[in-house]
Amino acid sequence: MKIISKSILLLSVLLLSSCATIISGSRQNVEINSEPGSAEVYINGIEIGNTPVQKNLKRNQEYSLVLKLDGYEPYETKLERKFNAWYIGNIAFGGLIGLIIDPITGAMHKLKPEEIDGTLKSGTTYTTERGKLLITISMNNDANSEKVGQLKKLK
Repeated sequence: MKIISKSILLLSVLLLSSCATIISGSRQNVEINSEPGSAEVYINGIEIGNTPVQKNLKRNQEYSLVLKLDGYEPYETKLERKFNAWYIGNIAFGGLIGLIIDPITGAMHKLKPEEIDGTLKSGTTYTTERGKLLITISMNNDANSEKVGQLKKLK
């Protein structure tokens, strides 16, 4: 009986000691939206689709994000790695293995849009919802484009 108890305790310590990996995982779901919609989205130079679009990205990398839409200026920003506070759980719960596993899996990071002097780049808003990053980008009209008409709301 003591062997079984010790085995369960050891297994629990090993499995529950990498807090950030268990709580948030090594990937983060990122949803990108734009105003106006249907902008082409490029991550690290690769087209992934048109807005709104979702992508599951590794947390241990930084990404270049570009949105393009005819008649609008291209929008460029970065998704940066930031510290994930769940990593501290390894210290609180004595998870030596977690201190090693979380950096390897990338779970000690979370992705956030680029900040310049502590504020987001103009036109960017974001929220996080259950570990999911929701980014909305307002695109500016291209000054070089010729305006050919304006849609009006029906009354």
